[in-house]
Amino acid sequence: MTEREAYIALNMTDKIGPVRVRALIEALGSPQAVFAADRAQLLAVKGIGEDLAESILNQRATVDPSAEEEKARALGARIITPVDAEYPETLSKIYDPPLALYVRGTLEKTDRHAIAMVGTRHATHYGLSVADKLSYQLGKVGFTVISGLARGIDTAAHRGALKAGGRTIAIIGSALDRLYPPENEKLAEEIVQHGAVISEYTLGREPDRTTFPYRNRVISGLSMGVVVVEAGATSGALHTVDQALEQGRTVFAVPGRVDNPTSKGPHRLIKNGARLVEDVDDILQEFEFLIPPEKKDAADKLDSRPAVVLSDLEQKIVRALWEEPLDVDSLARRSGLKSHEVSSLLIGLEMKRIVRMLPGRLVELAEGLRRE
Repeated sequence: MTEREAYIALNMTDKIGPVRVRALIEALGSPQAVFAADRAQLLAVKGIGEDLAESILNQRATVDPSAEEEKARALGARIITPVDAEYPETLSKIYDPPLALYVRGTLEKTDRHAIAMVGTRHATHYGLSVADKLSYQLGKVGFTVISGLARGIDTAAHRGALKAGGRTIAIIGSALDRLYPPENEKLAEEIVQHGAVISEYTLGREPDRTTFPYRNRVISGLSMGVVVVEAGATSGALHTVDQALEQGRTVFAVPGRVDNPTSKGPHRLIKNGARLVEDVDDILQEFEFLIPPEKKDAADKLDSRPAVVLSDLEQKIVRALWEEPLDVDSLARRSGLKSHEVSSLLIGLEMKRIVRMLPGRLVELAEGLRRE
């Protein structure tokens, strides 16, 4: 077994993560040595008790890194380990770097100039608009935008960067073959063409309440700074901020309405010293030495709304709403689309300022588009 294969195998081994693997490697000499050590040698490593030693010994015969790589290739992905030149340098320096990264798409050296944008899944129109515009502007001046492919702010961040013709990277909280949420599958394919979709989870791993918080350290670890746009007091986005602070990254926060629960997270961050973001220049000032002068001067003139082009499915939504506002279920029936398709399309249409959401899950065409 090569060192590279050993890292893949260790990543496939349950109950041990990057920190314990580091302890094992330091004590035994190499990743391969973990698979050759006997019980006594494993027990001699700090943090390895009887149960964990038994688990490692039992799994040695079942983990198959070669088979895992074959499965990854079948998905159009590759596995990158800390011994590979492509492994991101910024990520290798955090406390608990992933043992393996499953990557669809490309990683480029320019991705070290990356800004993460995170926030609530239950975003308002304001939050979606801000995330879309900031990401568009960041993409235009050459930053890679990193987020988590979740509904809400994450989706808006990825789409904004794509509209700018920029690069964006999605760090997902599930295996590549268990993409979540499913309605973002098309968005994920777009990201693969202009960046990368990345997971550290073994193929077949379903998302759960533990996978999302754990992946947040990768979002912040790949970034120079983290921008929070709308997040409740207990939002998972704030966990990404905690990781960012531990990793020495800059934290930015976009203020919101004082009566909106999703403003509590950003407002608390601002009170505690996060940089307040009113426009993209508040972010660019922190990293101005990285931006060519000609791009910086143009940044505040950029708008996130280039000429709007609607897909055939988006046009179906608009036609269905032409006469009157509809709730999502009625909209699905009238447009002939599935509910999950409608939900996904509405996010994009809202960011394009074509529709707006009303209380009670009602949807209407934006001002200027409604029939009088």
